[in-house]
Order: sequence, then C-alpha cells, then structure tokens
Amino acid sequence: MKARGTGRRKRKERLGNRLTMIGITVVVLSMAVIVNVKNTSMEKKVMEYQAKEESLMRQVESEKKRSAELEERRVYVQTKQYIEEVAKQKLGLVKPDEILLKPAPKNN
Repeated sequence: MKARGTGRRKRKERLGNRLTMIGITVVVLSMAVIVNVKNTSMEKKVMEYQAKEESLMRQVESEKKRSAELEERRVYVQTKQYIEEVAKQKLGLVKPDEILLKPAPKNN
C-alpha cells in the first residue's frame, strides 16, 4: 500500500507543480499585457503634451512680438510727432503758419 500512495502523491505533486507553473505564466503574461497597454497610453500622452508644448511655444513667441510692438507704440505715442498727428486728425488743429484747404462741396 505504501508504494501506491507514493505514486499518487508524486502525481499530485506533478499536477500541483504544473498548475503552479500555469498560474505563474498566466500572471506574468497578464502583467506583460497590462504594461504594454499602459506604455501605449503613456506614449499617447507624451505626444499630446509635445503638441501642446509646441503650441504654447508658438503662443509665447507671438506674445513676445506683440509685446515688442506695443512697446514701440508706447514710445511713439509719447513723441511730439504723434501729438501733432492726433491734433490735426481728431481735433482739426493747425500750426499758425499752415493754411488749411478744404475741398469745395459738390452741388448736385
């Protein structure tokens, strides 16, 4: 009887070892699939962030140009030439030695 019990035990151990190996293999394969899916997801996010970074860099450059233009405008607005232009255009003022010529109105 002991001989028979030992054979059954060995078969149970082999079956247990096979089931353990299959279980470990399934766990490792499922972890590999999960890592692959996460990697793909992370690559997509990296691409999105790179596109967003490029867009923001273009906006920064645009705003720098706009800032320079505004600074030039601010300096120009403080000049005497600008003040004279505004006085002529908006207020209709002229210098004392200038003659203002207006076109004659058209009579229909």
